[in-house]
Amino acid sequence: MLREASLRVTRPRVAVLGAVHARPHTDTESIIALTRDDLGRVSHQAVYDVLRALTEAGLVRRIQPSGSVALYEPEIGDNHHHLVCRSCATVVDVDCAVGSAPCLAPPDGSGYAIDEAEVIFWGLCPGCA
Repeated sequence: MLREASLRVTRPRVAVLGAVHARPHTDTESIIALTRDDLGRVSHQAVYDVLRALTEAGLVRRIQPSGSVALYEPEIGDNHHHLVCRSCATVVDVDCAVGSAPCLAPPDGSGYAIDEAEVIFWGLCPGCA
């Protein structure tokens, strides 16, 4: 995946990408902990730099629901959306709202070539309801 995205394959990149795949919708601190479990020592800045590179390369998607820190998930190119529990903050994937990407079309696109819609549904998960 890294080579296909024209990124050098390094141990920190492999470890961070593995952490994101192992635990989607996770925050940076958790990714740092998972990466350290795999590599031993790695700096916060190295993980932040890897996450930025992976996001820019389209391998990782960064989401940030209102009131939340940034969360990361593997980018799978399906333009799915998210459900967020207002009580426990659990985040789960939900299929596209209607139709094909970008799912929702604004009544006036103002000349933009829209290719993605980001929708977050809020409520209580079954465990909190």
